[in-house]
Amino acid sequence: MIHGPVIVAPDKFKGSLTAPQVAAHIAAGLRARRPDLPIATVPVADGGDGTVDAMVAAGYSRLRTGVAGPVGNRVVPSFAMRGESAVVELAEASGLRRLPDRPTPATALAASSAGVGDLIRTAALRGADRVVLGLGGSACTDGGAGLLTALGARLLDADGRELPPGGAALRRLDRIDRTGLLRVPVTVASDVDNPLLGARGAAAVYGPQKGAGAAEVAELEAGLTRFAEVAARELGIDYAARPGAGAAGGVGFAALAFLDADIRPGIEIMLEQLDFDAQVVGARLVVTGEGNLDEQTLHGKAPIGVARAASRAGVPVVAVSGRRAIDPSALLPFGIEAAHALTDIEPDPEVCMRDAGKLLEHLAGRIARTLHPVSAP
Repeated sequence: MIHGPVIVAPDKFKGSLTAPQVAAHIAAGLRARRPDLPIATVPVADGGDGTVDAMVAAGYSRLRTGVAGPVGNRVVPSFAMRGESAVVELAEASGLRRLPDRPTPATALAASSAGVGDLIRTAALRGADRVVLGLGGSACTDGGAGLLTALGARLLDADGRELPPGGAALRRLDRIDRTGLLRVPVTVASDVDNPLLGARGAAAVYGPQKGAGAAEVAELEAGLTRFAEVAARELGIDYAARPGAGAAGGVGFAALAFLDADIRPGIEIMLEQLDFDAQVVGARLVVTGEGNLDEQTLHGKAPIGVARAASRAGVPVVAVSGRRAIDPSALLPFGIEAAHALTDIEPDPEVCMRDAGKLLEHLAGRIARTLHPVSAP
């Protein structure tokens, strides 16, 4: 019997290596120890940073276009397309990393999601009939108002004037003109189940990460509350309490309410886009991982999604990470039989970040030693 390939399917190591780079280093380490091993690299993502990179590595085309950044600064993000399917990553256009400087209370109030709306419009004009929208890493708390205006809606005050960008301006919202709204079918890739408002809402939970102090959080909450009230009045349905409405500063709310989007776990959507279930059939081993294996990993992050898919096919799974903050036994119910971390061989986190590629290859060599030889026909 000929053994199938080792499937290398990691997410990024945030701040150190992209998912394609992680996969390449693991594959190199496996081949260095076992040149007889057939290996297939399938970098993955969960909808956040690195999603477009993973799709491009899987054969999608990378397209670039200039759009408005989160505070009106010009940025040139990319999105991915294959056929009539497009993958758009919010962080590429409207993410914290697209701010010209560090986040401040002023940027927290004014930051907009218009750039990601521009990306969706561009994808639609290029022939996309379905867009996967990955949420995560946003700089804005505008409820997706900017996204809607980029798609042709008009958010107006009581005097009929269009509102300026940002969540704080939504306090003056009077009505929403949807006459010119481009309705693009969207599937939202997000693991966030927060509602739009309240103690678990977009402003209270994520506002401080975007530069908001207590006063700014209160302003943003008031703006989102008004946005939800006007939307409920005009649509006849209140979407504010829906799970995921608070994702990415409320962009999840706009997608649900105005684009009829459905929200699903990011890794599930990405694995479907990669046709991962078919790729894993007959594999001898799957190697997955991410920068930090911790409690959050257990709530549906990329390694868990990969492991579940592999387990359905009866394929064993091992995980690699930069650091491991949970006992490996916690991963066993998901089908991950072993978990290796860079900190197992290098205790200094700074060295792990700097030399992640070299250390990953060393870990992969350890994994290769545990595999039986490839049998001949």
